Amino acid sequence: MELILLQKVRNLGTLGDKVVVKPGYGRNFLLPQGKAVRVNAANLAAFEQRRAEYEAKANTALADAEARKVKLANVSVTISAHASAEGKLFGSVGPRDIAESLVAAGHDVNKGEVILGEGPLRHTGEFDVVISLHADVQAGVKVIVVAD
Repeated sequence: MELILLQKVRNLGTLGDKVVVKPGYGRNFLLPQGKAVRVNAANLAAFEQRRAEYEAKANTALADAEARKVKLANVSVTISAHASAEGKLFGSVGPRDIAESLVAAGHDVNKGEVILGEGPLRHTGEFDVVISLHADVQAGVKVIVVAD
C-alpha cells in the first residue's frame, strides 16, 4: 500500500514522503489517525496545495513538544504500591499509573506517551522512564516506586 505522509511518523518518514507500508498498518493506523493519505492524482494535488499548512502545523506541534519537554526536565514522581518485604510488587506499575501521577503533579501527559522499554515496573525502586512527546522529542522522568 502506497501512502503520502501528512506528518512525521517515527521509523517511517517525514511530511510529504511517499512510503510503501503493509496494508494493515496503513488501513488500521495511518489512515484513521490522519497521518497519511493514499497516493493518487487528487490526493497529490490536494497535498501540494496544502503543503504550507501541513508544515506550519508540524512546526507548531514540534514547538509545543519542546515546551513540554522543558517543563518535564528534572521531574520526579512517587508512586506507592502494595509490595512484599523483598520489594516485589503485588501487581505492577504501568504507563497509565505513571501518566496519572504526572497529571496529578500538573503535567500534561497521555498514557500513550509513556514508554516502558522493559515492560511494567514490578519492583520498588527508582526508574528512569522515557516520555515520547513528539516523533523527534523525548523527555526523561524519574519514577520512584515505594511500598505502602
